[in-house]
Amino acid sequence: MESKTVTTTTLLKKKQKGEKITVLTAYDYPTAKLLDEAGLDIALVGDSLGQVVLGYDSTLPVTLEDMVHHTKAVVRGTRRAMVVADMPFMSYQAGPNEAVANAGYLIQEAAAISHQTEDRKPVTETITIAVKLEGGEHMVSTIVRIVEAGIPVMGHLGMLPMSATRFGGARVHGKTKSEAERILRDAKELEEAGVFAIVLELVPKDLAKQVTDAISVPTIGIGAGPHCDGHVLVTSDLLGLYGAPFKHVKQYADLSGTILQAFKEYAEDVRTGKFPGEEHSF
Repeated sequence: MESKTVTTTTLLKKKQKGEKITVLTAYDYPTAKLLDEAGLDIALVGDSLGQVVLGYDSTLPVTLEDMVHHTKAVVRGTRRAMVVADMPFMSYQAGPNEAVANAGYLIQEAAAISHQTEDRKPVTETITIAVKLEGGEHMVSTIVRIVEAGIPVMGHLGMLPMSATRFGGARVHGKTKSEAERILRDAKELEEAGVFAIVLELVPKDLAKQVTDAISVPTIGIGAGPHCDGHVLVTSDLLGLYGAPFKHVKQYADLSGTILQAFKEYAEDVRTGKFPGEEHSF
């Protein structure tokens, strides 16, 4: 596995060469460490942590401090992969000035984490830390300002979790001609604004291909078919931590069953006196 850290240039070259970009969510140190060791390109600290880590019903209650806290943990476990942190609800919607300040704060706090190898030697290369914003045309001026401040920005089009309640919940976007044209137009405007990549969530595969072919920056699909330049999944879905996954998810493990059985066996061993035994005692 190549040792150099992943940068925005790395991702652009992958698109140009037709090499797929690999992305998974991470919200803590152990997940980030394993993700990094597995050779993933990007660790996405999604505001999905609201549902899968903090137990909220949506992403809306997630705060900037929540994102800072979890991004720091992910950065501690990462030595190669790029770290991308979601800007949470109302941390950038009020205007460019507030957005730049909040993005800067998030990046500064995360970048302050010192990196060390397993043998405690400092890492010589600094990982790339970026932010992700939802929205199209109306977010262009904000994205321009954040990029001008020197902060890499990833865009997000299609189904936007923060706005899902406005559209009756999560659904596929871009099935009508007008929606498809808007998504394509938004993608081109985000590219012009300076994003280094765009997430396409829950859009028809043909539209995702059209967008991918129309812009020079990479597209990262989730529920967007096989034609995007890369793909992302929520790690807890991939691992089967919360039951049956969504249609767009391939479940690679059933950890909920494994963990539940381990918990039950531990509890039974404690109750019956099997644990701790002599071999666990000093």
